Amino acid sequence: MFSGIVEEVGKVKKLLDKGGEKEIEIELSKIDPNELKIGESIAVNGTCLTIISIQKDSFSVEASQETLNRTNLSLLGTNTLVNLERSLMVNDRFSGHIVTGHIDGIGMILSIESRAQSKEFWFRVPENLSKYIVEKGSIAVDGVSLTINSVRGNDFSVNIIHHTYKVTTFSNMDESNEVNIECDIVGKYVERFVQRKD
Repeated sequence: MFSGIVEEVGKVKKLLDKGGEKEIEIELSKIDPNELKIGESIAVNGTCLTIISIQKDSFSVEASQETLNRTNLSLLGTNTLVNLERSLMVNDRFSGHIVTGHIDGIGMILSIESRAQSKEFWFRVPENLSKYIVEKGSIAVDGVSLTINSVRGNDFSVNIIHHTYKVTTFSNMDESNEVNIECDIVGKYVERFVQRKD
């Protein structure tokens, strides 16, 4: 489980094709590799992956074909920047919101506009996700916990404050970029409870 509070922007150091799957080595500058453990979960652009090896200044994860099909990890190249968050510990202060690391779909950036010291981003999501997009609700975009400002059909906007813009990959994003979307899990559970017939 994660909170959507990015710890570091890592850099893709190496990509290894493994018969449709990919091994991804990510270089670190803030997170101490000595604090990582093989087998633990880490969110890469909001996608929950398992650490399979640890190097002096980097770690490696493996992305299955299913993960590559459902996320923007298939678009990664050498030197691509990615948002990183280690899984929560029981005694952590809980900022952000509940993020599972299970991506619901891929969204697209429609526009980026300056708003005083912040940036307003508009995104478009697949139609099947629009029912989970609620004004002033929570959403994770590339693993970043955000509050939805406005909703128009399959489109929604968020405000990215200057701090978040600086310490995440948002500062490197452009219009038409594809992003990982994880909707608030509470809405999905409510939908399931309502639909279930005993």
